[in-house]
Amino acid sequence: MVDWSGGNDTGPRPRKDAIWVCVARRGQSGDPVYLRNRKVAEDWLSSFIRSELAADRQVLVGFDFPFGYPSGFANAITGTDNPLVLWEWLEAHISDTPAANNRFDLAGQINRQFGGKGPFWMNGLRRDIDGLPRTKADYQNPFPDRRKVEGLAKGSFTCWQMAGAGAVGGQVMMGLPVLHRLRSLFQGQVSIWPFEPLDKPVAFVEIWPSLNLGAAPEGRIKDAWQVEQVALALSQLTDQELMGQLDVSAAEEGWILGVSQDKSNIVPPPLRNDCFALPAGVSWTPVDEALALLQDRLRPVTSSERVSVSKAMGRVLTEDVIANRSNPPQPNTAVDGYGFAGPIPEGVCVMPLTHGRAAAGIPFAGEVPAGSALRVLTGAALPKGVDTVILEEDVTVRDDKIAFHGPMKQGANTRRPGEDVVEGDVALCAGRKATPADLALMSAVGISEVLVRRPLRVAILSTGDELVEPGASAGPGQIFDANRPMLLSLVDRLGFIPVDMGRVSDDRDKLQARLDEAADQADVILTSGGASAGDEDHVSALLRQAGAMQEWRIALKPGRPLALGMWSGKPVFGLPGNPVAALVCTLIFARPALGLMSGQGWAEPQGFDVPAAFEKRKKPGRREYLRARVREGQVEVFHSEGSGRISGLSWAEGLVEIEDGERHIKPGDLVRFIPYGSFGL
Repeated sequence: MVDWSGGNDTGPRPRKDAIWVCVARRGQSGDPVYLRNRKVAEDWLSSFIRSELAADRQVLVGFDFPFGYPSGFANAITGTDNPLVLWEWLEAHISDTPAANNRFDLAGQINRQFGGKGPFWMNGLRRDIDGLPRTKADYQNPFPDRRKVEGLAKGSFTCWQMAGAGAVGGQVMMGLPVLHRLRSLFQGQVSIWPFEPLDKPVAFVEIWPSLNLGAAPEGRIKDAWQVEQVALALSQLTDQELMGQLDVSAAEEGWILGVSQDKSNIVPPPLRNDCFALPAGVSWTPVDEALALLQDRLRPVTSSERVSVSKAMGRVLTEDVIANRSNPPQPNTAVDGYGFAGPIPEGVCVMPLTHGRAAAGIPFAGEVPAGSALRVLTGAALPKGVDTVILEEDVTVRDDKIAFHGPMKQGANTRRPGEDVVEGDVALCAGRKATPADLALMSAVGISEVLVRRPLRVAILSTGDELVEPGASAGPGQIFDANRPMLLSLVDRLGFIPVDMGRVSDDRDKLQARLDEAADQADVILTSGGASAGDEDHVSALLRQAGAMQEWRIALKPGRPLALGMWSGKPVFGLPGNPVAALVCTLIFARPALGLMSGQGWAEPQGFDVPAAFEKRKKPGRREYLRARVREGQVEVFHSEGSGRISGLSWAEGLVEIEDGERHIKPGDLVRFIPYGSFGL
């Protein structure tokens, strides 16, 4: 991935607003490379492509500037709609050295062909240039202001702006000649997307690094960080996912990789290998600090797809849902009764009945005369001449007249248009997990399809020679695998897709192969067992060997150190082998982390202060979670705190959380009880 520049040489020291390149393969990236000017960058790219071809590798090269101009421009300049002919024309007219170039003069020359007031604008030089306005005052553009793709990519800049913060006009004019020369140098071996079939070993594509990225981490140069993250994201896509992103039609203007024509987004950048790194000097980490670190370091990792509202149940909304229609769309009656023009003063009121009626879906075609009433049914659009309704139970009907007692306020028993949701308003916010009620709301405001996150895939893997499948013959020292069925069902209950990776013995090669399979099939990996630092703790050993392992010694009970790391770009949560500790660590740490990575955001479990039905003395230093349930308004805890007592998990209906400090709990004292339901179970 290449972050380009339209300016002059930026000097020997790495800096922002320069040319940066990063190469990634299979979810692993090299260090971003600083290139001080376009001549150095062109030479670097030539050498890189040559070495990739020599190694018989396919390579996708992304450049962060438009490959085409809005429709009509190429034809006006070259006499053909072919954008690659325009590339050749620009290469013939651009002069470029590390110290100077003629991009502003060429923009003015082109403008003079169209009257000198457009399409290009903004002169970044001290001298005036005939035909190139410094601002958009008196600006006239004979072509569309933006390409179609830029209407879908919010925040993108028009290629007509030649200077100023964020402008890409200079990058286009200085970049396309370089691409033309590279294409000519490797003739017959380079495809240009989306103008040509992708049937050659090298592909040039257009990217926009800011499309799915937030702010760069503190201390990182934004341009360098962004090309690294985009390279990582693209290197992890499956063939099917990549081709899905490349399946667009934009033969003249070009397209930004990652913006599909239905506005679905590219897979977000993967997490960094060091995203779980603890601050220097940290040993034991308090629970709240560990949770804050996870919340700060993690982000959504799933791509998006558009589905019908009927299939959106349980899916996470990628973008705000904007109402296409007000609800209700027009004023209507809230009750069965009789409608008329209000208000009505105090006393007996008698009105003649107009022939006909208004019902839901069957409006009254005429107008109700002043002083007359009309039969109306619940949900009926209010006809002209009606703004107030009285309940039929409060009316006497006789001889085509109605009689009732006033007073009645104008508007009584009616619904205003849009009193629920107004057309154009946000009906549901991005990040919400759609419920049955949400499906009703979306349907009511005219939404037929929504953009949602693909479900998070969570791989579950048990490790250890001592484990056998339930129902099999267990030899001396062997136990049945209790964690995997527990974690698979827990992941399913939380609304994610469980991926069963089975059991692996304490064999490092077999475990490595199984982790590779898990990384190919899932977005996140949960392992149980092998996460400590012993001779047979191969999960932590392999993560450490890959250079992406952190041992979080969290101050909680029950629970051992969590092994957190990355495997082929996928986050790994190494859970304790003890089922009680595995469940507690999953609920407290993995559950909110999975929610965040799925696009739902970070969710705190709802706890309740309940009188204790037990006594306990607790030493300071660790947070404790006790298996508990509520009976007759008090919370009782399991009779044993032993982490091997799996029956306590079934007995319990939630957890009692006891804070980090010293505590002597007596019967009747308030303690925080978190029901399993607050965790989503």
